Amino acid sequence: MEKALVSIENLSHRYNVQWAVNDISFTIPGKGVYGLLGSNGAGKSTTMNIMSGVLKQTQGHVYINGIDITKKPLEAKMHIGFLPQHPPLYLDNTVEEYLTNCAHIRRIPSNEITEAVDRVLEKCAITHFRKRLISNLSGGYRQRVGIAQAIIHEPILIILDEPTNGLDPNQILGVRDLIRDIAEDRVVILSTHMLTEVNAICDYIYMIENGTIVFAGKTEEFDNYIAPNSVFVRLLEMPSVEKLMQIEGIEDVEELGGTEYRLKFANLNKATERIVEESVKNNWRLDEIRAEKSSLNEVFSALSNKK
Repeated sequence: MEKALVSIENLSHRYNVQWAVNDISFTIPGKGVYGLLGSNGAGKSTTMNIMSGVLKQTQGHVYINGIDITKKPLEAKMHIGFLPQHPPLYLDNTVEEYLTNCAHIRRIPSNEITEAVDRVLEKCAITHFRKRLISNLSGGYRQRVGIAQAIIHEPILIILDEPTNGLDPNQILGVRDLIRDIAEDRVVILSTHMLTEVNAICDYIYMIENGTIVFAGKTEEFDNYIAPNSVFVRLLEMPSVEKLMQIEGIEDVEELGGTEYRLKFANLNKATERIVEESVKNNWRLDEIRAEKSSLNEVFSALSNKK
């Protein structure tokens, strides 16, 4: 049986008397983008720091490509690339100088360093900046340099902490594309509290709250975790809110502009049938109707409060 690329077993960590992480276990079998999601203080940064070898856990085990990171840290870290929230850049270096130094730190043989630097420059689309000082780069390109240092030794696991935080929309799109490209042949763990990033990049999600995992599943499963509780309708005759509120089971009516409404129900069972019946009875001229998925924000809120 092929070993998992990443395996976390009964991981716990305590700061003084408070447990930041409490008995977390999960396995990552293969390549793709995995979201480590959670609000601030949930325990995701502690988990990420333990996985990257920055912090030693109180209890439990972390295996990277089958290697126990506590027992054989140097061997395990050869398979890990890490980009903290604030990239560890030397601003007075050129891009090429910095990445060459990173290659030495990662113990890449001297005769292979030039090739390794050229490879990540091309991968991260920063070859044309190789002679430029890092201090003169924009935030988006600095982030690309940070990602380049994380992959220069071709690790199987890349851990990225809030990689798009503080970037403008165009920079975010560029970094997202780069992350997807990197994940085609390795594992990328993306630590974030931004639901838009999860929805845009991740294939799979682990959500941590209060130091425990409250959700593990595909992004689509996360999005559908809560049953739909609203119906979008387009009624060409534009009934009043008061009339719509008289429909059995309706809790709220949101006017979306023009002839469109969002109707919220306590229970969607047969809600669409009741709307159709009332529309026919009152000649509201129903033009469109569909149940709406719960938003990622609603799912996140519900899971955050789960006990």
